[in-house]
Amino acid sequence: MSRAGNDPENISVLVVGAGPTGLTLGIDLAQRGVPCRIVEATTERPVNPRCNTTSARSMEIFRRLGLADDVRRAGLPNDYPTSIQYRATLQGAELFRIPFPSSGEVLSGAGRAQWPTPEPQHRISQLYLEPILERHAHRTPGLTVERGCRLVDLRRHPDHVEAIVESGGQTRMLHCEYVVGCDGAHSAVRRNLGIRYHGVEALQKFVSTFVRSAELGRLAARDPAWTYWTFGRGQSSLIAIDGHDRWLNHVAFDPDHDTDDEDPEQLLEQAVGGPIEHEVLGVVRWTGRQLVAETYQQGRVFLAGDAAHIWIPVGGFGMNTGIQDAITLGWMLAAVHHGWAPPELLNAYELERKPIGEQFAAAVGRAARASFAEVPAGIHAPGEAGDRARSEFARRLATTEPQRYSPDGFSFGYHYANSPLVLGGDEQAAVEMGAYRRQARPGFRLPHVWLPDGRSVLDALGADFTLIRTGDEGDAGAWSAAAAELGIPLTVLDLPRRWPESFPSELILVRPDQHVAWMGAAGTRPGDVLGAVIGRRLVSPAS
Repeated sequence: MSRAGNDPENISVLVVGAGPTGLTLGIDLAQRGVPCRIVEATTERPVNPRCNTTSARSMEIFRRLGLADDVRRAGLPNDYPTSIQYRATLQGAELFRIPFPSSGEVLSGAGRAQWPTPEPQHRISQLYLEPILERHAHRTPGLTVERGCRLVDLRRHPDHVEAIVESGGQTRMLHCEYVVGCDGAHSAVRRNLGIRYHGVEALQKFVSTFVRSAELGRLAARDPAWTYWTFGRGQSSLIAIDGHDRWLNHVAFDPDHDTDDEDPEQLLEQAVGGPIEHEVLGVVRWTGRQLVAETYQQGRVFLAGDAAHIWIPVGGFGMNTGIQDAITLGWMLAAVHHGWAPPELLNAYELERKPIGEQFAAAVGRAARASFAEVPAGIHAPGEAGDRARSEFARRLATTEPQRYSPDGFSFGYHYANSPLVLGGDEQAAVEMGAYRRQARPGFRLPHVWLPDGRSVLDALGADFTLIRTGDEGDAGAWSAAAAELGIPLTVLDLPRRWPESFPSELILVRPDQHVAWMGAAGTRPGDVLGAVIGRRLVSPAS
């Protein structure tokens, strides 16, 4: 291995890892005017599908980045229902179902007046999502994506980070203001920092088989669904990847089970309820965990996505939580880069996101234990005894399943009420998967409403801070003057008094990540509020 020229490249932010978290962060930073480089060790994406759901909150984030329409039109066919079915086997008795609309119905706006979001969740495999993100990344000015480039070492200094990378058999040095590890569960950045995960090492073991099968597609077409849960020797989720002939069969086992001897062909046959013609495209044996990194930051180096937290993929919350990490860290790095917030602002990233990671990990663990609890053996029995067992199991499914497939709490109810960047945040209970109150509160994402012009209120927010006035009170000029003096970009948005329950305050200050920083009335000193919400009272990060 040879060394390239001695002069290091200067980079504002280096993102390690070109998965959904890293690509989202890079696009957000570049759109905010921060030059960014993404390096990815692999030259090709993995063959096996991974996350298969993009949450409503992630779709809102993609909407702001200008990606949502492309994402919504990819994945399953527009007319393919995204329902969940629970069956003894694919060809066996139906136990329970949760209906969901197709992407075409969402695009048509059916029922939109009742939506808690302008962008409902979307069922799309990561196989199709990542190329969309990467195409947008390549088209975004100020952002460079370099595949086949591996991080070798990090050397941290008080005012910069030296990243040693290798590509094409040559090493070179990158002189970086900041580095963000978005490089997954086996993160080279996390290992370099010596940061460990804490939590539960094994919740469940899985055998995941990616297949091509036209026959399976024809069987499913009789009653199409996005996911079929079946209950053979192991619980199986059979997921439609393209709505035609590509399918993913996840089969769950106890954490102490040895999956090496499990035959993927037999597992598929058990899920379907008989032999089926198919071609195996990939098999992965893996362990579902519940782990969170002991810290998300060391000096100028940060962790996000699976590098910071991994848990069992109940509902796709790992990838979607990583996208939330990215959008939080992105605005903070941009504010510091442009000089309108002090470096101390960056301390708040871990203070805000690590508690969310811990709460999500615990909630997902509870949901997984409930969903993968022992299945009554009688569900396969004929006659009245089987009917009773199936009815009893269906009642249990009706309790445990709907919230993990409509997780409004995880999409809209997570909060930063205890953050030092949020004023007036009350003590809050831990985030729950399904619980969400559609009301502006300090630390919470601003609730969505449709404005008279057809836009969401989230569309009307500025790129940076936004002051919402719900009436004539509040001197907008004083706020604009205070923001100008501090150098903070501020948009003023006047809303009609149409939604007093959603916006119960005269003034609402919204952060760049669409979370409420402060709520109050006229007479407040704008400079004091603005100074506090950009971190002027935080302690410098440790190196």
